[in-house]
Amino acid sequence: MEQESENVRRKLNKTLKPSWVFAIALGSSVGWGAFILPGDWIRDSGPLGAVIGLGIGALIMMIIASSYGVMIKKFPVSGGGFTYAFVAAGKIWAFICGWFLSLGYISIVALNASALTLLLKFLAPGFMKQGFLYTVAGWDVYLPEVIIASVIILLFALINTTGTSVSGQIQFYFSVLLVAGVVLLGVFTYGVADQPFTNLQPFFKGNQSILTSILVILAIAPWAYVGFDNVPQAAEEFNFSPRKATMLIVASLFTSFLIYAIMIGLTGWTFPSMSVGSGDLWITGEVVRSALGMGGLAVMAVAIVMGIFTGLNGFFMSSSRLLFSMARARALPNFFRKITKEKQTPVWGIWFVAFITLPTPWFGRQALTWIVDMSSTGVSVAYFFTCLAAYKVLAWGREKMGREIAPMKKFLALLGMIASGAFLALLLVPTSPASLSTPSYILLLLWGVVGIAFYMIIQKRYNSLSQEETEYYVLGKSIESEVMEIADDSDEDDEIPIDGTARP
Repeated sequence: MEQESENVRRKLNKTLKPSWVFAIALGSSVGWGAFILPGDWIRDSGPLGAVIGLGIGALIMMIIASSYGVMIKKFPVSGGGFTYAFVAAGKIWAFICGWFLSLGYISIVALNASALTLLLKFLAPGFMKQGFLYTVAGWDVYLPEVIIASVIILLFALINTTGTSVSGQIQFYFSVLLVAGVVLLGVFTYGVADQPFTNLQPFFKGNQSILTSILVILAIAPWAYVGFDNVPQAAEEFNFSPRKATMLIVASLFTSFLIYAIMIGLTGWTFPSMSVGSGDLWITGEVVRSALGMGGLAVMAVAIVMGIFTGLNGFFMSSSRLLFSMARARALPNFFRKITKEKQTPVWGIWFVAFITLPTPWFGRQALTWIVDMSSTGVSVAYFFTCLAAYKVLAWGREKMGREIAPMKKFLALLGMIASGAFLALLLVPTSPASLSTPSYILLLLWGVVGIAFYMIIQKRYNSLSQEETEYYVLGKSIESEVMEIADDSDEDDEIPIDGTARP
């Protein structure tokens, strides 16, 4: 009986509604950066340059999202990049992708927790700068920020253990408050501005070309929109058709872009040339406080907190599901695939994420940003393998037996691979405007070495499963049976292909 139980493929409950999934994607994509960084982006590229750069970045993410939609529809299971790398390139590349992606998700949980302390340092510096402990990489660490970040991590771990239905509802309500706060700030700052369009000038940074201004911001698009890929991690828990996934992801990306655009806009259009607070660390906060007073700053604080909370909640969910999926494929120890009987929640994965992030507030935020910058490569690698997997399971025409005939989706998958490769080059080529810092390069190398060592330890267990068994545990069924189902669907309606276009 024990052996039989060991071989049972554990499944997660289908409790997520479409609105909750939209909120997971939106809330995970829009975090503290949308509120803290617009002043920096305007300095680097000008307001219009920043908006165009982020707009092009959103379009590229939508192209990549098309491949995620294809894979979610074919394989509605948890795992995301890990699962799709297995489909695209096999077990070894799946482990590599999952290894780096897990670090990316977990480090974003830690970064969101520390972002709340940044906001509190601006709102209540006297309180937050008590109990000085030490300095790490130029960052002063104080006791209140360590305590608050730790409490927040434990709180959201507890929320996620109560079940996906609870965390999904919370994500939705938090996202509504986030969007409402941004809209209110945009409307009221535009209303009090004397000459909003004149105030936005110069539209681009004066001492560099327009193309450079756009590219500087475009390079951060993978970071700005990371989080929409949390949707495939929750695919196994959809209580609706997986076919809706693409629409939900694209809608969340478009909404995320609008939020970024509004925050950049109000930072630039409220006063001439950002004259208010131009010497301050947080220009957007100073603009809102000067234009709307403490009431406006309170609305902004609520919006920021909601952005932080939705990021925490979304990445707790996605990281625990990724760990669950990897353990189900025997790439991680068994306790990661243990789920609660009542809610079918991967509780040990959730608490593991909490316990591994609890020490991070003690390291200081600067050291944490090195980890997050380095882990961005894992997200880009996941994008690449997702697009490659979609490219492989789609067909240009009837010559590919059993595959969905969708030439446009296949072309978008090809574009997605090229874009993902470009993002990786921007991160890894030292001369690029978005290249990793030296500490991030070192951490990337160290995490790779640790991954090799870990793989050598679990290699025998990981490879003990046959290809068919691995397909069963990762995908829920074999790739061959999936292909046969598509072929059967095609035979039933020979005149109309799956993508709905007329055949010649």
